[in-house]
Amino acid sequence: MCGIVAYIGPKAAYPILINGLRRLEYRGYDSAGVAIIQDHNIVLYKRRGKVSDLEDYCMDKDMAACAGIAHTRWATHGEPNDENAHPHLSEDGKLALIHNGIVENYLVLKQELMRRGYTFRSNTDTEVLVHLIEDIYKNEQVDLAEAVRLALSGVVGTYALAILSAENPGQLIVAKRGSPLLIGVGDNEYFIGSDGAPIVEYTKQVIYLKDGEVAVVSPHREIVIKNSENETKRPYLEKLEISLEQLEKGNFDHYMLKEIFEQPNAIKDSMRGRINTQKNVVSLGGIIEYEEKMLNAHRFIIAACGTSWHAGLIGEYLFESLVRMPVEVEYASEFRYRNPVINEDDVLIVISQSGETADTLAALELAKSRGATTIGICNVVGSTLARNTHAGSYTHAGHETGVASTKAFTAQVTVLTLMALGLARKKGKIALSQYYQLINDLESIPGKIEKILTQNDYIKEIAQFVAQTKNAIYLGRGVNFPVALEGALKLKEISYIHAEGYPAAEMKHGPIALIDEAMPVIVLATEQETYEKVVSNIQEVKARKGKIISIVSQGDKLVKEMSDYAIEIPRTEELLTPLASCIPLQLLAYHVALLRGCDVDKPRNLAKSVSVE
Repeated sequence: MCGIVAYIGPKAAYPILINGLRRLEYRGYDSAGVAIIQDHNIVLYKRRGKVSDLEDYCMDKDMAACAGIAHTRWATHGEPNDENAHPHLSEDGKLALIHNGIVENYLVLKQELMRRGYTFRSNTDTEVLVHLIEDIYKNEQVDLAEAVRLALSGVVGTYALAILSAENPGQLIVAKRGSPLLIGVGDNEYFIGSDGAPIVEYTKQVIYLKDGEVAVVSPHREIVIKNSENETKRPYLEKLEISLEQLEKGNFDHYMLKEIFEQPNAIKDSMRGRINTQKNVVSLGGIIEYEEKMLNAHRFIIAACGTSWHAGLIGEYLFESLVRMPVEVEYASEFRYRNPVINEDDVLIVISQSGETADTLAALELAKSRGATTIGICNVVGSTLARNTHAGSYTHAGHETGVASTKAFTAQVTVLTLMALGLARKKGKIALSQYYQLINDLESIPGKIEKILTQNDYIKEIAQFVAQTKNAIYLGRGVNFPVALEGALKLKEISYIHAEGYPAAEMKHGPIALIDEAMPVIVLATEQETYEKVVSNIQEVKARKGKIISIVSQGDKLVKEMSDYAIEIPRTEELLTPLASCIPLQLLAYHVALLRGCDVDKPRNLAKSVSVE
């Protein structure tokens, strides 16, 4: 969370910084700030609110500079206001610092610094860092880069940071531990970013900093990187796997709508090179080396957060149904805190869109320390998760800007499906007829989603009813139960309507008390093994005057007649229905949020990449 962008070189810094903040705003938008160097002085501007508020504030300011740092914030320590916004200044005003992460021992450090005479203007943990660095720089007779390294050796927590110095205007210092940070290398210039979004417009050559590393970048000079032991490390250049086109909205009003409509291609890209319907073969090259360990595992554990956790729940149905192996799905945020039993013959699958989710990475490290095999599923090439797992598969969904995940979810489910099919075939746990049927039906999913998307206007009509409510219930059974959870989460995230997902059979064990004529009940009622049971659940709702919005298989008559609104989706194999049934729920949440005047792409209190615990 939080977005960092910095620049040093021959170009005007401010246009690059403000453009970078706009591209990073999905990481946080409580406040924003920028610091530049003019005549060996740091000039600082920051404002509560979105990047546009900062941009308006700077409109009539002299922003001429060739070096600067900028930040868009998701608040952790300290409420969103001007003082708590980054960058933060040192006591003497000669250092400016921006930070993504959490300093867990900030209070101890702050108390010691206050005892030494330092004053604090904000309530953030970040301001501790800039004062600590200043204190060491002044008292230990070391250069600034070494002061940064020494200061960070005493910090408990996570950080990605960039530092601007009035005394050293020709250099930027950056460092990371536990939070993402990369350095774009241009023509005698450097670009710093939390991810590739603010950099790709200017260069495709990047260096991914490793945990504990501190780097000094200066125009016309080679980058200098040192690790926490003060050893010089050789920079490793990589190609940035993102395109500028992916960062633009195109003809769509919002990123979320664009990304919903990109799902047919995202799923195709996630399958490309991995599925061959002519030869009836499924193969994920990224896990081949560890396939034997997966085939001989005692059990699978899937750890993830939020939407990725819902994808993991679907993965549980897929693996248990097809591979016939036990699966446990864990909230990564709880996994390591209960001292879980993990053995060397376990396989942990960690799922994260960004590959930087702090809780998921913590679960990964715990499993590795216990000797388990770790498999990653993520969307970002070069991410921490991709580098730290034994093996894994990229989803290839393309950059996702909307905070409410859509195409990343279906891409994750697609990869889990391919993984389950491949293992089931090699383990001999699936009949060839079912294997062939699932492969062919999976390849047809993108076309089926395109048909569902043609109902966008009809779903917009349904949204008019839901937008007037305060609560909603989502029901599903079997493999569609996690889809109910995901649909409820989408509505909560962007429309701020309280919504809950339940297994349809559990409704009578409590939630049915909430049903009245004003309560929309969204039911996933596609034709599957439990179809008749879902029909009974719908009747229970109707008997209490609840309003039924159903997702049904094309041609369904029974549930359709019982529903106040029914959205048809093409018939598909039961295990693959989540890839289709989630699409109407995404569109419904989107249109409800618009009708309620909500900021669809930047819902309140949320950020895209949760890189703090």
